[in-house]
Amino acid sequence: MGRALLDRLPGRRPTLKVIHWAMVPMLVWFIVVTPDDVLPFGPAAFQAHSALALLFVTLCLWWTADYMRRGLASRPGPKLPGWGRKLHQWMHKALIWGLFGVALSGFLLGLTSATLLKAGGVLPIAPPLGLRRANEIIGQIHIFEFYLLAAIAAGHAAFHVWRHLKLRDNALRIMAPRALHRFL
Repeated sequence: MGRALLDRLPGRRPTLKVIHWAMVPMLVWFIVVTPDDVLPFGPAAFQAHSALALLFVTLCLWWTADYMRRGLASRPGPKLPGWGRKLHQWMHKALIWGLFGVALSGFLLGLTSATLLKAGGVLPIAPPLGLRRANEIIGQIHIFEFYLLAAIAAGHAAFHVWRHLKLRDNALRIMAPRALHRFL
């Protein structure tokens, strides 16, 4: 890639901000809507749900790779007390590794399935090994892991709202789109 093109691409933090806010509605969607909920609407609805899951997983894996390459993009902020600094770092790492874990258990679901599963209807997840009992166990782990991740995300949001209101450290402005700053 030429240097001129690289200079026009957004930097790491703006890219992570876009990914962060793109993942929020998807996370809410997957909390509220399960594959069983979309199946009655037919194959097209299931494929759309699956394509959204593929996008979510792609963003999860990209974020994990970025973290592994460059570490956390966020800093705890000078106003946070010692316990808050530790919690800040723990929560961000738990979210990143939790996202990776959800993607990994999704792959294992495909691997242990009796049939070839295709993410978004196009991308084969893994060669099916037909391990019914393992598939059931991994399915339960995948569900538990996802809802635990959702709880951590809710705690993460509450923590940043607390920071913004109690410490007045502009924690929400750091990640919120500029158009929303006047409301914060």
